[in-house]
Amino acid sequence: MRRYSRILFTALLAAAAAFNADAKVRLPKVISDCMVLQRDVELNVWGWADPGEKVTVRFDGNHYFTQADSKGNWAVKLAPHKAGGPYLLEVNEIILRDVLVGDVWLLSGQSNQETPIERLVDRYPEINVSNNHMIRLYKVPTQETPGVLNEDILQGERWHSGVASDIMNWKALAYFFAVEAYEKTGVPQGMLVSSLGGSRIESWIAEEYLLQIPEQAAQKAAADQAAAQQREQNDQSWLNESYDDSQWATVIEPNYLADSGIPNGVVFFRKGIDVPASMDGRHAKIYMGRMVDGDQVYVNGVLVGQTTYFGPPRKYDIPAGLLHEGRNVVAVRLTANAGDAGFVPDKPYKIVGDEAEIDLTGEWKYKQGPAPAGRGMGPGGNMMARGPRFTGAGLYNGMIWPVRNYNIAGAVWYQGESNAAQADKYQALLTRLISNWREVFNMPEMPFLICQLPNYMEKYDTPTDSDWARLREAQMKTHLSVPNTSLAVCYNTGEYNDIHPLNKKDLAKTLYIQAEDLYLHRKVVSSGPVYKDMKIVGNKIIISFTGVGGLRAQGGKLQHFAIAGADRNFVWADAEIKGNTVVVSSPAVPEPVAVRYAWANNPDNANLTNKEGLLASPFRTDDWEYQPETRRKVSY
Repeated sequence: MRRYSRILFTALLAAAAAFNADAKVRLPKVISDCMVLQRDVELNVWGWADPGEKVTVRFDGNHYFTQADSKGNWAVKLAPHKAGGPYLLEVNEIILRDVLVGDVWLLSGQSNQETPIERLVDRYPEINVSNNHMIRLYKVPTQETPGVLNEDILQGERWHSGVASDIMNWKALAYFFAVEAYEKTGVPQGMLVSSLGGSRIESWIAEEYLLQIPEQAAQKAAADQAAAQQREQNDQSWLNESYDDSQWATVIEPNYLADSGIPNGVVFFRKGIDVPASMDGRHAKIYMGRMVDGDQVYVNGVLVGQTTYFGPPRKYDIPAGLLHEGRNVVAVRLTANAGDAGFVPDKPYKIVGDEAEIDLTGEWKYKQGPAPAGRGMGPGGNMMARGPRFTGAGLYNGMIWPVRNYNIAGAVWYQGESNAAQADKYQALLTRLISNWREVFNMPEMPFLICQLPNYMEKYDTPTDSDWARLREAQMKTHLSVPNTSLAVCYNTGEYNDIHPLNKKDLAKTLYIQAEDLYLHRKVVSSGPVYKDMKIVGNKIIISFTGVGGLRAQGGKLQHFAIAGADRNFVWADAEIKGNTVVVSSPAVPEPVAVRYAWANNPDNANLTNKEGLLASPFRTDDWEYQPETRRKVSY
């Protein structure tokens, strides 16, 4: 009887422990140690628990009671707090430490938003000795879920401090923006970075906003149909080590698909390799050079690495136990959109172990795969169509919606490279994104800072039309038409040969000036000259601007003005500042009708500013359709 009682008592204790474990409240992953909460607003704290579970939240000497609803959701609002800390935040038995109150900024977009800070340490050695615990960063893990709204973000991240031991986890623009803001305000800064390299703007917009555009609605229908087709064709047997690929064609790699006569799309590749005994069961690394556009690399049927866009070098780990002595198989799924898609030559393609290397160049087997759902080829293989084509709203669903209750000061948007080939659609998309985010964050006047595209690609010796110029124009038009937005003009911070320029520090300084204006409401000049109108006087065109307060030519004579007559043939022009106007002319155009300024992919010598040194945004006085033409590059 005593033995039975002990067993029953032990079982009851175990059941009670299990019940208590199940009944514990759960917090969103972004609400955690080291976080920064937004100052001067009612603060949202929310989470999940068993239905009816009572929840107590304690913060800075105050406590708040609530309980989970019938679906297990609960939420409280904390009283507004001034900047300060550190504080404890307690939710039932959960204790979060080192919590600051300050300014929180949402930084989103594509790869220039998430450029890792480690790339910049040579240029900015002060990064290595950063010692600022008052700035923090949280990088939202990538989660793309078209058609499914996620209530929480993925695991695997935490808030990082701005001290040297943690600084390599930062993103470059977020770091310099946080440093600038903290130095100017003394207020803790939290950078909530939700971005993905190669992403298109469509993926960051909620479906209900995106489908207001008829073209997007049609694309969604086509993507749904393609997804259904792919599910039928999604045979994974070719990844298996034992798969018979004897009927596949042979190709020599590395090489571009076009040079090998292989059409773009999805292409499957396989290569049998002989693994020596010294590599049997050992960890190794596989180098797959660079691949355009996206790749998934498998070893003996196991995915060892993947990259979604063309930029980074491919170096992946092969886990211990995967390789075995004798014949092994490397397989690659290549998603190819660009004109220069394929295995990029003159890069390393090999498996490297501690005692041996295996060369992966030479003969590979290949076959065409099924077209991927939700993706498409870029128009004409345009370079900026390299990135993966996401089904609309996928990143919004996985990386914006789950953090919608986290209070923020405003947003910093740096994106456009992947949409440059469709610049005429960009203003409508960006306008809807801003409206969407203001609604979902419950901030009708959310400060929204837009990073204009920097200068990129080689220069030309004659005026040209340009995808990137037209994308910059769409960004400017959005800024001018949507209240409480700003535009950081930065065509002096790019690099002609790198789509990921390193000068994020100057861009951050420009952005912070605009944050002072939109968010802090300080009386600062936050914009350079903005084109207002033109007047033709004889053989000259007089350009007027708004908000100038004095025009300047930075570094000497005005550069990068072009002028055209009725024939629409632009030539470089003479430009001279006259008061608050610029007078433009050319002996080659006796009857001018239009002027363009900084209208190129790379207008890095354009130098019109106001007296504060802020650049004038690129502009044109015409509304002519895009006219690509034969161009000659400038020699460097």
